[in-house]
Amino acid sequence: MHMLRWITAGESHGPALVGILEGLPAGVEITTDVVADALARRRLGYGRGARMAFEKDLVTFQGGVRHGLTMGGPIAVDVANSEWPKWTTVMSADPVDAAELASQARNAPLTRPRPGHADLVGMQKYGFDDARPVLERASARETAARVAVGEFARQFLSQALGVTILSHVVGLGSVQAPDGVIPGPDQWDAVDQSPVRCIDPDTEQAMIAEVDAAQKDGDTLGGV
Repeated sequence: MHMLRWITAGESHGPALVGILEGLPAGVEITTDVVADALARRRLGYGRGARMAFEKDLVTFQGGVRHGLTMGGPIAVDVANSEWPKWTTVMSADPVDAAELASQARNAPLTRPRPGHADLVGMQKYGFDDARPVLERASARETAARVAVGEFARQFLSQALGVTILSHVVGLGSVQAPDGVIPGPDQWDAVDQSPVRCIDPDTEQAMIAEVDAAQKDGDTLGGV
C-alpha cells in the first residue's frame, strides 16, 4: 500500500465539510454509522462551546465505498452542516445582492481578530478587512472532516493489523495526571464517560475545577 493522502474542503458555516482520502485499499469494512459515531465522540468534553450541543453531523459517502466496503479508489466523505439554512445568504458561493447582504446581521464585518487564532495573520496575508474568510477555515469545526477521514484509517489499522488506538488526557492547565496512568483497550468507554477524558478520578476532578476557574476568568486552557 502506498502512502495515504488526505485533504479537506469547506467552511465552518458552509453547507458541508468534505474530506477526501486517497491510498486506502479495497475491502475495508465501514459504514456511515461508524463515522457518525466517531463524530459524536468528537463532541464530548467538559467546557465545550455551546455549538457542540446543537451541531448534528449527517454523514454521506460521496465516493469510494460500496455496500459497506471500500473500493480502492479515492474516498469522499461529506459532513453536512445542520445550521446551513441560517447561513445560506451570508456564505453563498454565488454573488448576493448588496442590499440583501446588508440586511443580514450575520454578515456584519468581523474586525476584531481573536487572540490566539489565525484571524490577524490571515487578514494580513490575504488583504482582508474582515476576519470571516479566515475564521471559516481556521475553525475547530473543520476537524470534523479530519475525524471522518481518520476513522477510515482507524478501521483499516484495526481490521488489517489488529491495532486499537486509545488516548486520554494527562495534562490540563496546571493539572497533571500521575505517571504511569495509562488506559487499556477495555477502558475505552470509561475514557469517553470522563468529562475531561482522563482515566484517573482524582485528576479528573482537579481538571474540572481548573476548567471552571478558567471559564470564570474568561480564559482558556491548553492540554496534553
